[in-house]
Amino acid sequence: MRQTTYDTEQDILDRAVLVSLVTQDIKRGSSDPEHSLEELVSLAETAGVEVLSTMVQNKEARDTKWFIGKGKVEELKAMADELGATTAIFDQELSGAQVRNLEEALDLKIIDRTQLILEIFAQRAKTREGIIQVELAQLSYLLPRLSGHGKNLSRLGGGIGTRGPGESKLETDRRHIRDRISDLKNVLEEVVRHRTLHRERRRKSGVPQVALVGYTNAGKSTLLRELTQADVYVENQLFATLDPTSRNLELPSGKEVVLTDTVGFIQNLPHDLIAAFRATLEEVLEADLVLHVIDSSSPMREEQIAVVENILQELGAAGKPTLRIYNKIDLCQDDGSELLPANREDALVMSAYRAEDLLRLRQIIQDRMTGDTRTFVLPAERGDLIALAYRTGDVIAQDVDGDHMRLTVQLNKQDYEVHGYKLESYVEQV
Repeated sequence: MRQTTYDTEQDILDRAVLVSLVTQDIKRGSSDPEHSLEELVSLAETAGVEVLSTMVQNKEARDTKWFIGKGKVEELKAMADELGATTAIFDQELSGAQVRNLEEALDLKIIDRTQLILEIFAQRAKTREGIIQVELAQLSYLLPRLSGHGKNLSRLGGGIGTRGPGESKLETDRRHIRDRISDLKNVLEEVVRHRTLHRERRRKSGVPQVALVGYTNAGKSTLLRELTQADVYVENQLFATLDPTSRNLELPSGKEVVLTDTVGFIQNLPHDLIAAFRATLEEVLEADLVLHVIDSSSPMREEQIAVVENILQELGAAGKPTLRIYNKIDLCQDDGSELLPANREDALVMSAYRAEDLLRLRQIIQDRMTGDTRTFVLPAERGDLIALAYRTGDVIAQDVDGDHMRLTVQLNKQDYEVHGYKLESYVEQV
């Protein structure tokens, strides 16, 4: 496949002013504009941007031409000139026309929240699948905005907004972009086919699947590392994990499950990105148990939970068996436990760095994967049924009674749902 993602080294560090428009619709919405701007600062720093200052405008509605008010544009230009900014990053999505107008008025590179997130993903994509997914999302985002990105794409030097797919032709060859999108979708379909076959093989092996999901930087990769001793990248930054990682996790009984880490979610996650990464996120759909990892120490904890649950619903995974893991309890001031739910079957308050908490989590996963205990009375000559009973759980007692064998089995839910119907008629009647 032709490689079109440029080198991630930046010749010139972007120096940016961050801008947020707070309209009445945003105030009535579920997200907190102040927290969203704080998150934008973290996103910019993650992308390698030097944040010089922030600017907020409260306005009834967005300006169709400038996005912010004309007077605010002049104020932004004065601030950028004084600070020596090279870039303005907006916390909301801009139209192509708004980008063009702002570029001409400010003589700055104009980036919106969506493009910034796409940039971070472009920096982090390492696998062939990840690179394809990011490029597809970038092209899908840029195609309807080609007329608004002329200066962005022609500026010299590196930095955010200039990394990515075929800049020299974006403005002049729409057909090329559409053809490239079509090619990428075809390649991704093949990747999806291979991933589906791989998942089917894993399922046929009878090993249960557990998926880690959560808001970005909630501690999913740390939890994977501490549970499985996996050599995975762990860093206190947004989107530290992009490509999914699967490792075997041994439970207290000695049985194993496959534990998969997935990309973190964030509010206003670009729709094109969700669509492009759907094949990766479908790991969640195949999971027998979803571990929703939550940053207990975040002041926006409840809002972040809602974001994750909304995206899971969009993926069609809202009804999956789920365990909420309130992680990072060690970072909560005054422990913070009075604000958290009590430990119960569907929630666990813990720290990924406490051995006793990890052991308790393993036990909960095992309990959630384990079904009822049943006794089967099987004909001794039916070796196939006896072997099946051993495959569908842990045999905790056995006894020979004449021509029959009595097996007491602690069932594995997944295995019994697939194969157990063959044993139903042999359940001992009490």
